[in-house]
Amino acid sequence: MTPAAVFATLLTGLGAGLSLIVAIGAQNAYVLRQGLRREHVLPIVLICIVSDAILIAAGVAGIGLVIKAAPLALEIVRWAGFAFLVLYALFAARRALRPEELRAASGSAATSLLAAVGTCLALTWLNPHVYLDTVLLLGSLSASHGDPGRWVFGAGAVIASALWFGLLGFGARYLAPVFARPVAWRILDGGIAVLMLVLAVLLVV
Repeated sequence: MTPAAVFATLLTGLGAGLSLIVAIGAQNAYVLRQGLRREHVLPIVLICIVSDAILIAAGVAGIGLVIKAAPLALEIVRWAGFAFLVLYALFAARRALRPEELRAASGSAATSLLAAVGTCLALTWLNPHVYLDTVLLLGSLSASHGDPGRWVFGAGAVIASALWFGLLGFGARYLAPVFARPVAWRILDGGIAVLMLVLAVLLVV
């Protein structure tokens, strides 16, 4: 591949990755909330980036064809994701009823690192849409670029993931003044609760 072709393919992967990752979802909502709270932002962002990189690489390598041929696996993940999203929606709704101000220094209500990491992993790996988007869709798109173009395309998608989650997690702190009021947290958590319930319903209908 010529340098121009590599650059064009990289940009194509970057654009495709952003078009899928930027869409509002459970994972993005959680990263935003942790960024606003300034709690365990680095490990949360790294988990999202590394997870996407693994899934994108699997899709580019052709694992997407295997998953597509095993619908039972996706069905199990679908119902597990449904249960988790409903549970998380209930927790978000409870927080909306008990709003709190944003504090740079976390108090007793702070989320532990283990809980934050576990929630992030669940929102990432129990979401069937993650497999459909990153493994199947991006994998299929990358195949049209042949070798080694598909790996360049995949690299562009991974870069998109890194840019987005880094911006979402670490850039959220600039919204801190807005979320210094309890009503802002009530709106955010209420919106997250509704979003999680909608996503849960969409998984099973």
